[in-house]
Amino acid sequence: MENIREKLTEYGKKIVEKKLVAGSGGNISAREGNFVYLSPSGFFLDDIKNNEWVKVDIKTGEIYGELKPTCEISTHLGIYKEREDVKVVFHTHPPLTVGLISSGMDFKPFFPDFVAVLGKEVPVIDYVPPGGEEMRKRVVEKIKNSNVVLIRNHGAICIGETFKEAFARAWLVEDTAKSLIASLISGKLRYFTKKEIKGIENLESEDYRKAILKKME
Repeated sequence: MENIREKLTEYGKKIVEKKLVAGSGGNISAREGNFVYLSPSGFFLDDIKNNEWVKVDIKTGEIYGELKPTCEISTHLGIYKEREDVKVVFHTHPPLTVGLISSGMDFKPFFPDFVAVLGKEVPVIDYVPPGGEEMRKRVVEKIKNSNVVLIRNHGAICIGETFKEAFARAWLVEDTAKSLIASLISGKLRYFTKKEIKGIENLESEDYRKAILKKME
């Protein structure tokens, strides 16, 4: 238990360092057995102490301790129930990404790391009120077959089998937004063809990198 809370504290700081959230925005969690540990409501991610991560029973929703978990608890629990392979969920508010998707832009593969780390598809859903069952429903529906879901006028949800994998996805989403902005400035962006995407998926080197992310903590 202590180790998972230490890792949440560590990655909460990393998320803030990479400017993927501001103030008390965003929320993260990790699964351990039948329980999930979530960021407490209203806290800055880089201010949360090891003993302040809120323990919640995944099946019953029972909350342990006095602190209130993030208002997005329903979405987090929904993801863990839907995907047994998911151990970590990072919900961030990357500013460039939010700006682009809120203006109507979609995220489609156009460089190798996109396919290898984010996947061949990154669904973008329309805005829904935070913290409610509608958000849970819409996100879980898309997360069944995706590693990242973007929400217009809100943020990004990135999952992983390890902390490193979830963080790599959260970081790369915002870095992708930088390249998209560069393409808007310089000219028309060329996305990958289905054949090119398939080619990257079949690369042994990319399979190795993906395997490393799933092993690294």
